Amino acid sequence: MKSKISTVLQLLFASCLLLFIASNHHANAQGKQKSRGRKTKSLSAVSIVNFNETGKQVTRFDVAGDAVDAHDGEIAYFDGTYYLYGTSYDCGFAWQNKSAPFCGFKVYASPDLVNWTDRGYLFDAKNPVWQSRCNGSTYGCFRPHVIFNKQTGLYVLWVNVYDNRVGFRVFTSTSPAGPFTEVDNPKLAVNNDAEVAGLNNGDHDTFVDEDGKGYVAYTDWRTKGTIVIEELTPDFLSGTGRHVKAVTPGKTEAPGLMKRNGIYYLLYSDPNCGYCSGTGTSYRTARSPLGPWSEGIRISDKSCGGQPSFVSTIQFDSETVYLYGSDLWNNAARNEALANYFWAPLKFTADGAIEPIPCNPAENIRIRLGEKSSPANLITPETSSGLNGFTRQCDIANGKERSQSFTATKAGKLTSVNITTFRDGAPDAGLTLNIYRATTSGIPEGKPLFSTVASSDSIGWAAKRLHFAPDIHVEKGTKYAVSFTSATTKGCYGFQFSDTLPYPQGAAAVKTDGAFAIEKNRSLKFETYISR
Repeated sequence: MKSKISTVLQLLFASCLLLFIASNHHANAQGKQKSRGRKTKSLSAVSIVNFNETGKQVTRFDVAGDAVDAHDGEIAYFDGTYYLYGTSYDCGFAWQNKSAPFCGFKVYASPDLVNWTDRGYLFDAKNPVWQSRCNGSTYGCFRPHVIFNKQTGLYVLWVNVYDNRVGFRVFTSTSPAGPFTEVDNPKLAVNNDAEVAGLNNGDHDTFVDEDGKGYVAYTDWRTKGTIVIEELTPDFLSGTGRHVKAVTPGKTEAPGLMKRNGIYYLLYSDPNCGYCSGTGTSYRTARSPLGPWSEGIRISDKSCGGQPSFVSTIQFDSETVYLYGSDLWNNAARNEALANYFWAPLKFTADGAIEPIPCNPAENIRIRLGEKSSPANLITPETSSGLNGFTRQCDIANGKERSQSFTATKAGKLTSVNITTFRDGAPDAGLTLNIYRATTSGIPEGKPLFSTVASSDSIGWAAKRLHFAPDIHVEKGTKYAVSFTSATTKGCYGFQFSDTLPYPQGAAAVKTDGAFAIEKNRSLKFETYISR
């Protein structure tokens, strides 16, 4: 009897085991299918707009409505999100201006390369240590580049500095948006015996190969701008000493490394030209990051009105995007917070050569879309001229007044109004903001219903929303106008305007000599908020 019971139990156990294995195999198969489903998520075409219909640069705004202020950095793709890293200029940093503060390094996140959310600063650079390292009395600090190390699970940030011998400082973080913590100074093979805080090694790019090895390409200023490529240690925190010198013959900078179909490409500024609004882009190729490298080939004479900044490799399952970026500098002016960007995918011939960059106003690019998000406190305005198609001008000074009319969509209290402005130079008077009733054509009339003055030091160098609270009653269907003017005799206050996508329920107007005049088919960038 015991034998029969034992046999039955064995059969039951075997059956249960088979069911468990089958169930587990099915679950694993489903998991793999879901994983494959995520990996093979279809790509979507997005349009990257660089210039408007008349060829003027357009300002990129974040989702809140402030101009993106991250320059000379790169775009990286981590875990389904695109990150833009760059140097901030909004606080008034100006190269070689000894009194200028250092603003720090910023990061923006996007699901689609179009809608960017400000994620703040990579670390606190307002403290005395970083001000002494990077403010206007130094050569400055630039070019934040972030790579991910699979072995350590850390994101590694390299920035270019000029307060130490090696020319760089390195940080790590568990998040691509930071905060980043500084680690020991890296060691590099080139200029390791040069004087401290000199023009030794300059702007750079970091690159991770398919085998997991990391590399840094950097500019050797001691040889007047040749480019060096050096292998990184396994943790990406320093150089190994394995390197190749003089990849370029000199007078170059801004390297960008990438790999395609087993070929390595190095793009660079040719010639080097700090803050130039139009210098060349060239590239070289090799079978190994450490060379030998080919002769240079020019793919743009003007870098679409700027200077090459980066090339980002964005890997999807079946497709790879090689995104080229150049900084459209503000003609080497003091206010480089106004600099814009040119972004476009690189295109290749059948034999792997990079095609010349056409500098089109807009480029369609196939990418994987991430999850959209927006700041938790973002409120939809009652009326707005939107975020797209705006360019800038700076002429509000010496009593000149500009206005934008709008139509109240409901009766209630006008609780908040903002205009997008910036300062250039050093204004010696504030910016006066007024609210008027407006004629049916949009001209301000009568005395201001509300007036206030914003001090010059409350307005940044980047184009940002300036908020004020009129708290006045408005009537549905009635036209009102917001205006701004200044008596400053130094510098100016700027505005953002669109002549291609005007706000239909209002008009822009300008007063230079006694009376307002409508500017046809123009809108200034503004928002209003009304509560009942």
